[in-house]
Amino acid sequence: MTDFMLSAPTAIGILIAFGVVWICWGWYLGRNNRTIEDYALAGRNVGFAMATATAMATWITSNTTLVAPQLTYQFGVWGMLGYSMAALGLILFAPLAARIKALLPEGFTSGDFIFRRYGRFAWAMFMIISLCYAVGWLVSLGMAGGLLLSSLSGLDYMTGMTAILIICVGYTLLGGLKAVIATDFLQTLIIITGVVIVAWIGIEKVGFDTMHTTLTQQQPELLNLLFPAAIMFFFNNIFFGIGEIFHSNVWWSRAFAFADGVGKRSYLTAGLLWFPIPIVTGFIALAASSLNLAPPSADMVGPMVAAKLLGSAGAVVIFIIVFSALASSMDSLLAATSDLLTQDIYKKLIHPAASSQQLLRANRCIVVALGVATWVVAAFKLATLGALLNFTGAFVASTIWPIVYGLYQPKLAGRWAGVSMLSGTVCGLAGYFIIGFYVAAIVSCAVSLVCCQIGIRKGNVEFQWHELKG
Repeated sequence: MTDFMLSAPTAIGILIAFGVVWICWGWYLGRNNRTIEDYALAGRNVGFAMATATAMATWITSNTTLVAPQLTYQFGVWGMLGYSMAALGLILFAPLAARIKALLPEGFTSGDFIFRRYGRFAWAMFMIISLCYAVGWLVSLGMAGGLLLSSLSGLDYMTGMTAILIICVGYTLLGGLKAVIATDFLQTLIIITGVVIVAWIGIEKVGFDTMHTTLTQQQPELLNLLFPAAIMFFFNNIFFGIGEIFHSNVWWSRAFAFADGVGKRSYLTAGLLWFPIPIVTGFIALAASSLNLAPPSADMVGPMVAAKLLGSAGAVVIFIIVFSALASSMDSLLAATSDLLTQDIYKKLIHPAASSQQLLRANRCIVVALGVATWVVAAFKLATLGALLNFTGAFVASTIWPIVYGLYQPKLAGRWAGVSMLSGTVCGLAGYFIIGFYVAAIVSCAVSLVCCQIGIRKGNVEFQWHELKG
């Protein structure tokens, strides 16, 4: 064990402390949940401060704190800038959130919209994409928990992954969206404070000149602004980030939960505040060569550099930062995916006459099932975080145009929306395997756009917006 790693007892102590606090608080916040709306949408009255914090914290995922350094380590300057472009997803979703709230004031999920707007075929395509993405993101979060402990402490991968899942499933199960949003608020404060401290110390201890000189001598390609694969990644990540947010029920459920007039302002503010975070977290990876670090896996570079810079105390700081980032995303994804499965699978297909109490029980059972399924898949650790995350880009980018046109263009029919999602996903996956992960989202989005444009030009019936409220 190196001198900048946590001892196993310290790591376990931090996990137990955070676990007890978050689970108890989740129980306290959720003790008055009586209906499915209380549990899934926090009563539909979330204010601006909490709304902004939960949007920002949810988007500061393990991918921001672990994959942003990984991509910077692999692609250099374009890696950190490309990842920061994911802020455009939050910013561009701001007007959509207002439109969603206006069109479906009593809506529950993104699946609700697709089903009412496009019909069963497009809804089926959308659900397959949404669930593939949700599982991929959940697994990446579980993997990140294991990687965090294995890179910063003497504990193994399975212990970290299991602990993160138990804690997040516990307080999400007990508190629902109220607990998710409240914990996100505190986690945002922890993350921002910690990231600023790590970056500042990195600049003080290593310095820009040292980093530049070392990279110029040892890894000059990371400073090359004409690095072809990195440029492709930059543009690919823009569409990937937009697709992630536009389609995901994580963001739609918040649009439904936020009070009237809050959604647009909160998403815009969260996007602007989030933008510099990947640049800061990615930047520290450029110090790896100067510190003579050679991480066994590229997705471990961030925690290892931060812990090396700050010593044993730094290991504690980065442990808490990444744990907070993990929890703020995993709880949101568990809640949103369980809502989607409850409303769009259980209620629509299995038990259409289910009461609010039956839906509430089903929702909680699904939260537990998702946690177990995530543990099973993450245990195999089939890919790095970056590879796993970008695999889903082919899926989500295909939904961008059906969502946008579905909200604003009445001439796009359900058949064409479904074809655009199917074709975009297939072509995006082909690009992923034939060319590389850095083109999957671009190809998927382009093919989907072409299909939607054909559908609009061939459309001769206009959708009536009032049907969404029926």
